Amino acid sequence: MTLPYEAVEPRRTLEVQSADGTRIHVEEFGRADGTTVVLSHGWTCSILFWAPVVRLLSPDFRVVAYDQRGHGRSAAPAGRRGYGTGVLADDLQAVLEAVVPAGGRAVLAGHSMGGMTIMAASGREQVARRTAAVLLANTGSARLLGSTEVLPKRLSVRWLRRALHRQLLVSPLPLGPVTPLTRAAFAYGVLGASPTREQAAFTARIVHACRARRRAAWGRVLAVLDLDAELAALTAPTAVLAGTHDKLTPPVHARGIARALPHCVGLTELPGAGHMTPIEDPEAVAAAIRSLAADHAGPAAGGAESGKSDAVAEEKSA
Repeated sequence: MTLPYEAVEPRRTLEVQSADGTRIHVEEFGRADGTTVVLSHGWTCSILFWAPVVRLLSPDFRVVAYDQRGHGRSAAPAGRRGYGTGVLADDLQAVLEAVVPAGGRAVLAGHSMGGMTIMAASGREQVARRTAAVLLANTGSARLLGSTEVLPKRLSVRWLRRALHRQLLVSPLPLGPVTPLTRAAFAYGVLGASPTREQAAFTARIVHACRARRRAAWGRVLAVLDLDAELAALTAPTAVLAGTHDKLTPPVHARGIARALPHCVGLTELPGAGHMTPIEDPEAVAAAIRSLAADHAGPAAGGAESGKSDAVAEEKSA
């Protein structure tokens, strides 16, 4: 029996070059002629994070996932200028130009920093014309430090909580090997009310694989995040999803995003779920993507056989 937390074998892999030359690793799953779904993961994660959702969508969709720069098998930026929401938008644009044929459109789904990536790119014509609909999961557009609830609420001094939460984001200390203690820490910090042992182990495995200095560099970006203006430019039909027990991006963010979106098509709060909803409740995430595709993407929209891409990427056999 295949376990949901095992990697899915891609149908093909691509290496896409972003605007500043950074190499972005892309994997494609599922049906070549299906509606395209593009998955953008969050801070400290990788393509592997999406495995439970990819497994559910692959029978019916062409699923594309990529490693954010400095994560997984994508290259690390060459200096501090290579970190920021603008370059995340560059990377998403490069991926879309490589995998969505001219005239095609895809459903974009972003989790946490992946959702921020979509917001950052929303005002770009090259992205907008390739976007049929969007799912923003467990994400925020600004003021993350003021609302994070990883540390106990009994630390009632606001400046102290903010300072400690910032340190959690920007610390360059290595996490070391996965242990029962680190699994328990991740289960508390990023999973929901009743995580399984398998979910905690999978989460720890993914986050521990992110190199410490890259994790800290992206943490500094998140600490000063402000994408409210970019959020207003996200005109595609957009669904918002949150976990009621999310400590990193509590539901207050999702509610604010839903109010600010020009075309919000629904806000879903998953009872008991934490920050890692694609791991904790992949069925709900996949269902939200399926609903967006059914309502806003035509048959084979963005499918590989429906036209030719206007971007060049290096393809490797799976």
